[in-house]
Amino acid sequence: MTDRIQGNHKDNRMDVLFYGQALSSPLMLGTAQYPSPEILRDAVLAARPGVVTVSLRREAAREKTGQAFWSLIQELGVPVLPNTAGCHTVKEAVTTAHMAREVFGTDWVKLEVIGEQDTLQPDVFGLVEAARILSEDGFKVFPYTTEDLVVAERLLACGCEVLMPWGAPIGSGRGLNNVFGLRALRAHFPGVPLVVDAGLGVPSHAAQALELGYDAVLINTAVARAGNPAEMARAFSLAVEAGRLGRAADPMEERDMAAPSTPVAGKAFLG
Repeated sequence: MTDRIQGNHKDNRMDVLFYGQALSSPLMLGTAQYPSPEILRDAVLAARPGVVTVSLRREAAREKTGQAFWSLIQELGVPVLPNTAGCHTVKEAVTTAHMAREVFGTDWVKLEVIGEQDTLQPDVFGLVEAARILSEDGFKVFPYTTEDLVVAERLLACGCEVLMPWGAPIGSGRGLNNVFGLRALRAHFPGVPLVVDAGLGVPSHAAQALELGYDAVLINTAVARAGNPAEMARAFSLAVEAGRLGRAADPMEERDMAAPSTPVAGKAFLG
């Protein structure tokens, strides 16, 4: 069981497909909370993400600025993953997903059904139900979930081919709160694309997620609220690449005791 939870450091997940499509980068970038469209543009160009996520509800609420935002996203030429951010019920999430499909012309959707206001923890019961409905409607669902193995099984059984467990509460910047749970999820579902979504605050958190064998990370607040979003976006881009390459390079195993890096052979001894 221990070996299973630790995972296999010799695996190479460089060519993972998300619903049959390879991403150009293991970095997914959110588009909310940026101080201006220009700063968002600079951050996306610096990050070179595989996809950008967009909340239909959040942007539609901006009324007249909404169309300008859509135009900016289209100009950037990055694949879009619409999300159902802000939805608290199955009906809300399903309706929002259908609206997003009409607006963006994609069956991909990041599914959020929030169940607890302080932590923004997913309502896993509603999440599974909404995922089932959307999968039956032809959507390719990216569910924002916890690291719970049973919930993961239910989501896969209802048609999801990707899982997006949280690292920590949305916007908290706390990193990977439950490394053991994330390792267990990776080990139990070795063939499933996994994305750490939410709670990452600094580039080293993203590198750690890729080193654990995760296939991508989704970042928003850590970049949007940085003093220099473009520089932070670039830092995350480098971090995910370092983490991915480090995982593929078969890292050394941890030890409880020290091991000398310099051989003792040929060492001079004083009599």
